[in-house]
Amino acid sequence: MNYQHTASILAISAAFLIGGCSSMSRQEVSTVTGATVGAVAGAVVGGTAAVAAGAVVGGVVGHEVGKK
Repeated sequence: MNYQHTASILAISAAFLIGGCSSMSRQEVSTVTGATVGAVAGAVVGGTAAVAAGAVVGGVVGHEVGKK
């Protein structure tokens, strides 16, 4: 599976996950959104490690942004 397919699958999965966030707080939704966007960006950049790192960094950034 190439990176475009991985990114597409992650984006579609994110849409379903975010749709299920109606009972979550704004900060929780921001964290999940950040982690998802980071994982997709990592998939585009390349490698499993990049996906994991992107998810972690995106989750932290989303968590901080959601505090406001």
